[in-house]
Amino acid sequence: MVTQHRRRDSARQVIRKRAVVAAAFVGTIALGAGVGVWASADGSGGAEGSARHSSSGRGSGADPAEPGAPSASPRPSRSYPLSQAPRTIPAVRSHTPARGPGWQPRSGERVVVSDAGLADEGRLVAGELGLTYAGRTDDVRAGDVRLALGGSGNRESYTMTVRGGRVDISGPGEAGVFYGTRTLKQEVHGGGTAPEGVVRDEPAKPVRGFMLDIARKPYSESWIEDRIRELGDLKFNELGLHFSDDQAFRIESSTHPEIVSPDHLTKAQVRKIVELANSRHITVVPEIDSPGHLGAVIAAHPDLQLRNVNGVATRGAIDISKPASAKIVDDLLNEYAGLFTGGQWNLGGDEYQALTVRDPQGSYPQLAAAARQRYGSGGTVADLATGWLNDRAGTVRAHGRTMRAWNDGFLRGTSVQPAKDLQAAYWTGKEIGARPPAEYLSAGRKVINYNDEFLYYVLGQPQTFVYPTGQRIYEQWNPRVVRGTTAVPARYDGQILGGTFAVWGDFPHAQTQDQVAAGVRMPLRATVQRLWNPGKPTLSWADFQKLADRLG
Repeated sequence: MVTQHRRRDSARQVIRKRAVVAAAFVGTIALGAGVGVWASADGSGGAEGSARHSSSGRGSGADPAEPGAPSASPRPSRSYPLSQAPRTIPAVRSHTPARGPGWQPRSGERVVVSDAGLADEGRLVAGELGLTYAGRTDDVRAGDVRLALGGSGNRESYTMTVRGGRVDISGPGEAGVFYGTRTLKQEVHGGGTAPEGVVRDEPAKPVRGFMLDIARKPYSESWIEDRIRELGDLKFNELGLHFSDDQAFRIESSTHPEIVSPDHLTKAQVRKIVELANSRHITVVPEIDSPGHLGAVIAAHPDLQLRNVNGVATRGAIDISKPASAKIVDDLLNEYAGLFTGGQWNLGGDEYQALTVRDPQGSYPQLAAAARQRYGSGGTVADLATGWLNDRAGTVRAHGRTMRAWNDGFLRGTSVQPAKDLQAAYWTGKEIGARPPAEYLSAGRKVINYNDEFLYYVLGQPQTFVYPTGQRIYEQWNPRVVRGTTAVPARYDGQILGGTFAVWGDFPHAQTQDQVAAGVRMPLRATVQRLWNPGKPTLSWADFQKLADRLG
């Protein structure tokens, strides 16, 4: 009797269990596929079952009749909604959603690489996410983040796949894989989850820059390094350093130590800055502006000061008729080519004051004489200035650099033409004899957008400058808006390499370093969004701000 009673009780328990399972199944259907209710014969379930389900590439809504579909018999399963695209700055270009739990970093999980060249990227993201860097290995474990090189195309592109409880980031170049790790870092910031699915991403523009005037206002090494980390996370790839001007010369020099200002960066500090930038795939673009903006150099060499016909000094201008002027600038260009190892260089070339007077030939007879001697009887001061720019380009070109110069250094109406491989850093349309961007573009020249009405953060807001806002950049600017507020024709888009947001120190005490960092925070985010994807943003400005605040 006891045995029969126990058997009847056991049967009743089985019936009750089946009723509970059926009720749970019905409840799941009623609540919809996005609720994510576990249902199993024994009430258990776990990440392992979920990972197996996700790795099949099918969500809970798969047709059981399809090959590889989950069995209709009860087993651990979970229902997930289709994933949403990651929320990052800049926004990813493409996301293919999938059903699954996504990925979160957990202590003890690994970052592994398939290529030894990705060790730096692997160590960095492992440290940021609290994971273990396991180096190069082919074995696969749950929770892995794997970095790999592969494929062809844009070397800044990448694919990130979140599936089966793992993350795979691959791209044809190390820079693209690095950008994939930046996307992952932003996705899981503050305990979030990288959504299931596949991200395919690449920048629209190859130049995404931030330029800093450290000549007028010195910035500490640590402040510059903080900006590099910020820029790297935002997928910028250039940092311009304008370190020579009338006010100061801010980097240690071995060839001409007499020109260096007391408050300066040592070469050891600059090497650390360059090394950090390289680790974030950021090229440091140096600028020694000439033949104008050389006041600090001239202060130590007053014999090189440009003077007009009455002997009055012309501020910041070096006398380009003197061979010694070319020698000192070439000495510096050659010296710093060994310090700044990236492939880009800014030659300056803007605002040479000898060309702003009504009659340059009459005002500066020594320049006019040198022009005629070099270029014949029709040679002009503008020809001489263009020849100067070309000569400096020759010095830098010998080091294998790609060069740019400010657009007002490309002079109109000269018999001497600027070197064809000079890129135009277009910042203004207000100079004497101003030429619109289309003149440079129609001549086949490549242009980098520094539009001073959107991208110039000038300390103290002199003249007509006002501090740019992220909202105005986000809503009104794109890379084809090179001058003013009007875009150049779409046919020139391929010649516009990108853009650079610039901080100038005209009134260096107008803001502290911390105020500058806070002031450029949202403009930088807006700028890189429009450089990564020039199309109309999908988020409103208010939502973009909220996202920036959440990401930090």
